[in-house]
Amino acid sequence: MNLLEYKGYLGSVEAAIEDGILFGKLEFISALISYEGETVKALQTAFEAAVDDYLASCEAKGYEPELPCKGSFNVRVGHDLHLAAMLKAKELGISLNDFVRQTLNQALPLSH
Repeated sequence: MNLLEYKGYLGSVEAAIEDGILFGKLEFISALISYEGETVKALQTAFEAAVDDYLASCEAKGYEPELPCKGSFNVRVGHDLHLAAMLKAKELGISLNDFVRQTLNQALPLSH
């Protein structure tokens, strides 16, 4: 997956072959912020400008800008898996939240 990154924001990279342009949008926030360019360098520049414009707009309006992936999410896993996870967490003497966090850290080690 190709993503642009700038100031903690991530942006998609798509191509409109028939129009000869690259385009994308900020990912993992609800605001629709898009950008486009004719080259990869132009797309990166447009992406960074879109992030800067978004942050400036939020500041001007007194809004807190959305952060990609706020750090919490709800997962529907079904009764049996939920119960099994609760039992395992209890066996380990930790909360369900800590069990899920540890399991995700093992499955998806972060590079930074």
